[in-house]
Amino acid sequence: MKEEFEFMISLQDRQHRRVKYLRVSVTDRCNLRCLYCMPEKMEFLPRSELLNFEEIQQLVEIFVSMGISKVRITGGEPLARRDIVRLVDMLAGIKGLEDLAMTTNGVLLAPLAKELKSAGLTRLNVSCDTFNPEAFAKVTRWGELAPVLAGLQAARDAGFDSIKINAVLLRGVNDLDAGNMIRYCGEQGYLLRFIEFMPIGIDEYWSPERFMKVDEMKLLVENQGFKIEPLANEIPVGGGPAQYCQMTLPEGGAPVVVGFIGALSHNFCRMCNRVRLTSDGRVRECLTAGGQLSLRDMLRSSASRTDIESAIHQALYGKIDGHGFDLADGGLKTRVSMSALGG
Repeated sequence: MKEEFEFMISLQDRQHRRVKYLRVSVTDRCNLRCLYCMPEKMEFLPRSELLNFEEIQQLVEIFVSMGISKVRITGGEPLARRDIVRLVDMLAGIKGLEDLAMTTNGVLLAPLAKELKSAGLTRLNVSCDTFNPEAFAKVTRWGELAPVLAGLQAARDAGFDSIKINAVLLRGVNDLDAGNMIRYCGEQGYLLRFIEFMPIGIDEYWSPERFMKVDEMKLLVENQGFKIEPLANEIPVGGGPAQYCQMTLPEGGAPVVVGFIGALSHNFCRMCNRVRLTSDGRVRECLTAGGQLSLRDMLRSSASRTDIESAIHQALYGKIDGHGFDLADGGLKTRVSMSALGG
């Protein structure tokens, strides 16, 4: 009884992990078809099943009142949601919300960057797996790199000063571009993070042969002549799961800070502080579990705020200990597209 009482007065799970970070997917649609994210002929949710902006605002306000301090807008591709700047403005006005960020593929960013900043967006992550135009087209199935680069420049011009680049390294696809990505991000002042390929999806693209552990990524860049060292003076570069180091380029010059996110090889579940709200209003306590609680259905059936808060508490109390991915098992573990989960 005491454990349940302590849980109810703060948003935490039964492992006493305090949940402070909400990832809100605003759409399952995307203008790209990245190999590791969704199949080329993806079937999307009917728009009537998506949360509308007022519902998103209402639910985010409830989460914030329960202890969430950081919100990240995701997709699909969030900038593909019509009038997304208005939603940013609505969420930025929620009392108690300390940080409002977004993850985007950057294709539609250039014309919206200034408006997003003015509306109250504080930080941007851009998913870009290579700065090689040919490899970019291969990874995304049809994407063009130029609009992404224009979006990054527009974001910097708009005043976003801590832009992170997220890159999933796939063996035999974009892994040999890692060194040039480090160089480019160092030159441009972007914070690069390399991410392990997750066994999640509804097609069969996942394979152990394409998967690279963080240690293999580091060996790859070392073999390209980069020297990897611990960060000087424990430089703080973010509060997420990435482990950072600094790299000296083969040709010399200032070291470049690079992060590595190893959800499989360097499990960080014991420190997990996040919960996801899918575009159709479902709570996912973990990428590999949850989704049974529909807050959309509760809202549309006129459930009371107290009932919604209680349902959220109970869902998070049941959060599993860890994602359960096993590198010894080569199969998919979650047969849902990453775009539907909110990344």
